[in-house]
Amino acid sequence: MAVKEEIKVGFHHSHEQFKPSHLLELAQKAEQAGFTHALTSDHYMPWSEAQGESGFVWSWLGAAMHATNLNFGVVNAPVQRYSPAIIAQAVATLCEMFPHRFFIAAGSGQFLNEHINGEKWPPKPIRNERLKECVDIMRALWRGESVTHYGHVTVQEAKLYTRPDYIPPVIGPALTTATAEWVGSWADGMITTSRPPEDMKKMLEAFHRGGGENKPIYLKVQLSYDTTKEKALQGAHEQWKNNIFQSALLSDIRTPEGFDVAGSMVTPDQMEPHVRVSDSPDQHIEWLMQDIELGVTHLYLHNVNLQQEQFVEVFGDKVIPVLTRK
Repeated sequence: MAVKEEIKVGFHHSHEQFKPSHLLELAQKAEQAGFTHALTSDHYMPWSEAQGESGFVWSWLGAAMHATNLNFGVVNAPVQRYSPAIIAQAVATLCEMFPHRFFIAAGSGQFLNEHINGEKWPPKPIRNERLKECVDIMRALWRGESVTHYGHVTVQEAKLYTRPDYIPPVIGPALTTATAEWVGSWADGMITTSRPPEDMKKMLEAFHRGGGENKPIYLKVQLSYDTTKEKALQGAHEQWKNNIFQSALLSDIRTPEGFDVAGSMVTPDQMEPHVRVSDSPDQHIEWLMQDIELGVTHLYLHNVNLQQEQFVEVFGDKVIPVLTRK
């Protein structure tokens, strides 16, 4: 089966699980292994006390993009914890330094990270309205406009003096079909998480219905690979059992301790299909081929257990060459 030439394969850098210095080494190893793209997220707190890390991603991105030639994306909420004017400046700086190698996936946020400034956490419809305001503000700033805005967010006389010569792409994160349809109307593409083919098809249909036809589809693939399926399942359960719940719950839990309480009810046999667990590279290839057939253009592989070097080596040798075969 021929694979489309434009398929891109990225490595996900989980700041919640590893120190920034370790992630920098992994970025370099991933590039050497054949990964061409990379994804990371902007968290203030990890998903659990056991994960125990959460470096400041914007400091790290400059180092990682200088140390590699990978194309990077970050999942960020330019709301509440930040001003959209500040995030616009951060994105503009990276894009000026590393042209056409960076995108932002702008989401409505999670209480886990945004509660630290003590402001009220609004309901989802208001969070969506606030996000769209922030995206509009950032795009105006990237166009060189002076922005004053009073709404769910306030910006006064903001202007960016250092900008790239293009408008950076804004990708819309979506975990439900309702959000997928909404981001289709304003985002330059959609990013979502891996799920069974019938559910993924519904996500893509919703995105296209909202206006996302012919826009790129980015997929963060949550998987667990190890030398045996038992080890892979154990590693997934230990590190990622707090993350398998519906987005309505994931968005509203306040602290890592709260996630640990929720995760304590999850047994290993409940990890699938939330995480693709297998010790077989061929099985992972089969799953990823299904994603490509559905229309995914960018795959970001997140091995949720702690065995990152082994994952990079095996997938670089056995998986990436198949996915990117001309």
